[in-house]
Amino acid sequence: MSKVLVDRFNRVHDYLRISVTDRCNLRCVYCMPEEGMTFEPEEKLLRFDEIAEVVRVLAGYGVRKLRLTGGEPLVRKNLVELVRMLSAIPGIEDIALTTNGVFFAAKADAFKEAGLTRINISLDSLRADRFSLITRGGDIRRVLDSVAAAQRVGLDPIKLNVVLMKGINDDEIEDFLQLTLSGRVQVRFIEYMPIGHDDDGWKTKYVPLSAVLERCERMGWHVQPHGEVYGNGPSKNYRIEGAPGSFGLIHPVSDHFCETCNRLRLTADGNIKPCLYWSDEFNVRKYIGDDEALAKLFFRALDVKPQNHEMAQALLGASQSHVPTMRRMSQIGG
Repeated sequence: MSKVLVDRFNRVHDYLRISVTDRCNLRCVYCMPEEGMTFEPEEKLLRFDEIAEVVRVLAGYGVRKLRLTGGEPLVRKNLVELVRMLSAIPGIEDIALTTNGVFFAAKADAFKEAGLTRINISLDSLRADRFSLITRGGDIRRVLDSVAAAQRVGLDPIKLNVVLMKGINDDEIEDFLQLTLSGRVQVRFIEYMPIGHDDDGWKTKYVPLSAVLERCERMGWHVQPHGEVYGNGPSKNYRIEGAPGSFGLIHPVSDHFCETCNRLRLTADGNIKPCLYWSDEFNVRKYIGDDEALAKLFFRALDVKPQNHEMAQALLGASQSHVPTMRRMSQIGG
């Protein structure tokens, strides 16, 4: 058995995304139905010590980078303690958090002290009324307070995630780009994805991210590839000439990034997902405590990981080679 997590296509996996809950305090239109969902009972979620045990084993196979997600991870009680446990594992070099930002400001110092290194904050509109509509009740002031708190405690880089949606927030592209001209943040524009949808309704909101570069051109901004903003993701990064910040384009549908995929996902209920889009899952629970068996399970997951996710096929209505997941983004961990 290899000492690194490598799949059939020679992609080395050194990055694990860990969902700690499928619950969320918001109901974003692209993530969860308005009526909410049936959430997993707490006893079915992996305990913190179980998560730490999985990470300890994977660190021995080259996993160095972690990201905590949800749902909204901060609705899980005592999440700071999990960060502390994970940061103490030999080999783990980087722990990031993806959050909607509602609860983070009050806990920023504690997270930083526990070992959190980076943060992504979802911010799909800069207009308070529209933000409330997209999130079905969110208060943008609390999110902006969390951005300020992350800056204050020295988390770097701070990334703002923007799911671009036709007729909803695509008229704010310029406003978001202006943020990179005034501060050291990275705005990441993300294409609307067909995750957990059993119909084609998502297509009506889909915007190809070429629209962002077209807006820069219309504004007369000179844009250059920015190289690699530190992180683990699939973003193609750019900087407007003279800007302290940068922006990234994550286009899984129009220009998939699968050939460089280095990530696995662990869902809150203990399933390994080798690919975000496909339905394949492997439950870790009965293997925790047996290091060799747990490692073999991850290698089994890698053996079925496909070469790409074929979301572009979904956009075109063409046939696909695997079965897409019916889990919502909040159940997977994004």
